[in-house]
Amino acid sequence: MKRIIKRILLGLLALVAVIGAGGGIYACVQSSDFDASLDKVYDVKPMDDFKRSTDATVIARGKHLAESVAGCSGTKCHGSDFAGGELAMGPLATLNAPNITPGGTGAAYSDGELARLIRHGLKKDGRSLRFMPAQDFNWLPDADVVAIISFLRTVPSVDKPNGLVEVKTVGKVLDRQGKFVMDVARHINHEKVDLAPAPTPTAAYGKYVARMCTGCHGETLSGGPIPGTPPSFPPPLNLTPHETGLKGWTYDDFDTLLTKSTRKNGQQMKPFMPVESFGQMDETEKKAAFAFLQSIPSVPYGNR
Repeated sequence: MKRIIKRILLGLLALVAVIGAGGGIYACVQSSDFDASLDKVYDVKPMDDFKRSTDATVIARGKHLAESVAGCSGTKCHGSDFAGGELAMGPLATLNAPNITPGGTGAAYSDGELARLIRHGLKKDGRSLRFMPAQDFNWLPDADVVAIISFLRTVPSVDKPNGLVEVKTVGKVLDRQGKFVMDVARHINHEKVDLAPAPTPTAAYGKYVARMCTGCHGETLSGGPIPGTPPSFPPPLNLTPHETGLKGWTYDDFDTLLTKSTRKNGQQMKPFMPVESFGQMDETEKKAAFAFLQSIPSVPYGNR
């Protein structure tokens, strides 16, 4: 009997070893594919027709967009001075957004190259950005892209070196599985970019504004833990009209969430939620986002 039990245990250990080895091989292949994709140079030319404007109204529009729907000025992104911020994502990645002021990376890009970066997620050398969610805001119309570029040319120069940007194996695997975007350009249709209509407080426009939520809340916007993140990482909420989400919420409840970082039940949001940016959205953008979230299918929490 003891021999039989021993053989069973040895068999189980061998099975675990085989599964572990298979998982390791799979991770290596996925990681290699990720690296090869990042090394790809895309045949997308700089958008040289996009020229900065010195018009005060255009610059003001760019400032608003950079500080709200594009989320550039968040502490986890480029920071309030646009000189870079840090985002540690446990086993997924360590990401330091670059200094995009005239004293940093911003000086190296032409207007056309910046436009291409915003619209196509491509760096100066034609290779993909890592993590920066261009796929979530490249719907901005041409005039808005020009406005952002025009504003960025006016921010004060900061002398600050760029920090580490490292996507770890888990982050690479999740990107290849389509569960979390790290290789940005691979997730953009460069042949046809879907641009938003004129801003209105409607679900039609809100569909685009709410794309900024999908990176964390998932494609269905039902929230739940982000795959690969440590247990301490705050799980995103359900934004659908399900009873575990925004069912029964009013626009005022939603506005309080964005502007005061407070849920309907009075609880404060976890720091990872970028309310510092989303709270800067204007009434049209917030009402549009809420209208869209109320119009989508009701999905139970965690069905990302």
